[in-house]
Amino acid sequence: MAKRVVKNMQGVDRSKFYSLDEAVKLVKAKANAKFNETIEVAMNLGIDPRHSDQMVRGVCALPNGSGRTVRVGVFAKGAKAEEAKKAGADVVGAEDLFEIVNKGTIDFDRCIATPDMMGLVGRLGKVLGPRGLMPNPKVGTVTMDVTAAVKAAKGGAVEFRVEKAGIVQAGVGKASFTEEQIAGNIRAFVDAVLKAKPAAAKGTYVKKLSISSTMGPGFKLDLASVTAPAGSATQVSG
Repeated sequence: MAKRVVKNMQGVDRSKFYSLDEAVKLVKAKANAKFNETIEVAMNLGIDPRHSDQMVRGVCALPNGSGRTVRVGVFAKGAKAEEAKKAGADVVGAEDLFEIVNKGTIDFDRCIATPDMMGLVGRLGKVLGPRGLMPNPKVGTVTMDVTAAVKAAKGGAVEFRVEKAGIVQAGVGKASFTEEQIAGNIRAFVDAVLKAKPAAAKGTYVKKLSISSTMGPGFKLDLASVTAPAGSATQVSG
């Protein structure tokens, strides 16, 4: 393992800010583990998430999907429960699903609920909250349009929420994706985080932007190359 890590670090300039295209090419080349590594984006934001008016959260529909098989759980009754099943939800229920989850069995990666179910789902806060699964209307997981929510989750929508240190991160694809697919997903994710900038945020909003694969080294990105229109030439800083 150590030899592979050392080899992967060869040719990596820690002080350089890479263009998006250059970084993606290198990340794919360094993703040489025996499994299909996830491509991850990390953004260090100039905010203090301890203040509620500086919270950054949202959802991003990745144009090329996430490459993950996402299991979706839906809290709904009656016609909405049937709608969720037809849309492809993996687990659907109400009081019965509450009992299963409350006992610690969570067989889904994304949780959606209709508004009338939130009184019930709210009692699962201690179970779902720490896992980042609590439905929230701000990211479209508390909704009457369960079909759209299930399809978005299945199609590669990723939720993001700033952590205590001011970092937002997410998996935005797989090493098996083409360079164009990875770059497109990164642009979409960064754009979503930029649009989620709180009005109370002062100074530099994005302090650092980097990408890596699950087992590979990280590469710092020149933000201008990410926000520029795809295909345009951008001067790389650093």
